[in-house]
Amino acid sequence: MTGRRLLTYGLPLLAGLKEDDLAGIPLNFKEKNLDPWELLFNHEDSSRDVYFLLSGALLAVYWTKEGREVIFSRFATGSYLGELSALDGGHRSLAVVARSPAKVLILPQAAFLDLFDKVPVLRTRIARDLVARIRALTARNLELTTFSVEQRVASFLIGLAMERGRLEIGGILDDAPTHAEIAASIGANREMVSRTMTKLGRRGLLKSSRQRIELLNPGALSEVV
Repeated sequence: MTGRRLLTYGLPLLAGLKEDDLAGIPLNFKEKNLDPWELLFNHEDSSRDVYFLLSGALLAVYWTKEGREVIFSRFATGSYLGELSALDGGHRSLAVVARSPAKVLILPQAAFLDLFDKVPVLRTRIARDLVARIRALTARNLELTTFSVEQRVASFLIGLAMERGRLEIGGILDDAPTHAEIAASIGANREMVSRTMTKLGRRGLLKSSRQRIELLNPGALSEVV
């Protein structure tokens, strides 16, 4: 397949690249549809493909031996994932599941490594993304060890609103994570998150319903953190 077809997807990682930039690189990618909660790959899998999210929502999760779910990442449309195993040849560090019906583009390891080696701007973007991920994990570790549950919930909601461009009075977060998903993301349990959301609502900071959150006072919510 040609670089021209790959560029038609409008993937952020490839933004600004021209067909000539991809000339001579074999790109035998394909698409795959996922049903809700279908597993894309599991923890410790030996697959090496890289995936781009074309539509829907994906979660990177880890299940403990006791069966507790820990959510590490939510992927936005256009995001890529699986690059760590492609780069170092190691097993998958987390499982990835579809939170809703989703479509992914699958790029084999060899094609991804060719792009990484032969397209400098792409290599720089990947390196910067990896650095950003390290910084985010460092910040998350700090929150887990020093923040209260209320502070962690507020920080999570602020981050989600910023990610979606909705950090404003009256900002609506549709298809918001459930209380169980928020809990799995911040190292708490669902009951604690539910109590915190109710408390924040009573203080006039937000209004929540089933998978919908309205920010009534994002400034005051930021002060919780």
